[in-house]
Amino acid sequence: MNKKLLAIPLVLVALGGAIWMARRDHPENESTLVLQGNVDIREVNLAFNASGRIEEVLVHEGDRVQKGQLLAKLDTSRTGLALDQAKALAEAQRSQVAKLRTGSRPEEIRRAAAERDAAQAAARDAHQFHERQLDLVARHFVSQQQADSAKNALDGALQRLKAAEEAYRLAVLGPRKEDLATAEATLTAQNSAIAGLMHDIAEGELFASDDGVIENRVLQPGDMASPQKTVLTVALTDPVWARVYLPEKALGRVPASARATITTDSHPDRKYAGWVGFVSPTAEFTPKNVETPELRTSLVYQARVFVCDGKEELRQGMPVTVTIAYDQPPPEGRPCAKGQ
Repeated sequence: MNKKLLAIPLVLVALGGAIWMARRDHPENESTLVLQGNVDIREVNLAFNASGRIEEVLVHEGDRVQKGQLLAKLDTSRTGLALDQAKALAEAQRSQVAKLRTGSRPEEIRRAAAERDAAQAAARDAHQFHERQLDLVARHFVSQQQADSAKNALDGALQRLKAAEEAYRLAVLGPRKEDLATAEATLTAQNSAIAGLMHDIAEGELFASDDGVIENRVLQPGDMASPQKTVLTVALTDPVWARVYLPEKALGRVPASARATITTDSHPDRKYAGWVGFVSPTAEFTPKNVETPELRTSLVYQARVFVCDGKEELRQGMPVTVTIAYDQPPPEGRPCAKGQ
C-alpha cells in the first residue's frame, strides 16, 4: 500500500518533467518569447587631438550635450601669437607678389629712358673730345698721353651707355618669371603655415561627437592633456538597446526587425516599444549572467533589441525583460522613426 502511494508522486514528477522538456525543446507551442537581458549604451571617451594645458572644462557630470557642442578648451595663447606673426609675414609677401605681377611702373620706365639718353649724350661728348685730341696730337699741340686719356674716357662713356640701355630694356620687360614664381611659392608656404597654426588652435577645442550625457569628467582645468588622455566620457542617448540571447529554436520564428516590448523593474507599469535590430550570426553558450536554467547548456545567439522611446529612463546595465511575439508578419519598415 505504501509503495503504491510513493509511486504516484514519482509518476507525477516524471510527467511534469516531460511536459517541461517538451516546452523547452518545442517553443512553437508558445505564442511569445520572453527573454532576460541588460541595457547597453554606447560610450565615447573624448580626448583632444593636441597636447597642452586645459584652460576650461564647460560641462559637468550629468549634463546633457548636443552634437557639435563645445565641451572643453586648451590654452592656445602661444599658438595665437605665432599665428599673428605668420599672418604679418604672409601679408608682406603678398605685397611683394603683387609688385612683381604689376611689373615696372611708368615712372620707372621713364627714369630708365632718361638715364639712357643722358648716357648717350655723355658718350657723344666723349667721342667729340677724343676726336679733337687726336687732331691736336697730329699737329703736335698736345702730347699722346692726353689723347690716350680722352680715349679711355670715351670707352667708359660707351660702357655706361650700354648699361643704361640694358637697364631701360629690363624696366620695359618687367620682373623675371622665375622671381615671380619664387615669390608666389613663398607666399603659398606662408599661407600653409597659417593654416597649420589655425588647425592647431582648432584642435585646442573639444566638441561633443554626438548627443549624449556627460558620464565622467576625467581631467580638470590645469591638467595636461594629450591625444592619449581621456578628458570626458559621454554616454550616447541614441541608440539604446537591450542585449538578450535568442535560443536556437526561436531563430526561425523571430524575423528581422520584429517588434518587441521591453519592461524594467524600475518602471514595472511602463512598456517600451522596441525592435530586433541585430542577431549575431555566431552561436555561443549561454553566458553566466543569463539566469534561465533551461537555457544554461543551450546554444544561443546574441541579439540587440533597440528601444524606440523612453530612452532617457534606461541606464547602462539595467536588467530588462524583453517579450517578442512569435511568427510576426514581416514589417513594412523599421518600427522606430529613427533606425539603428
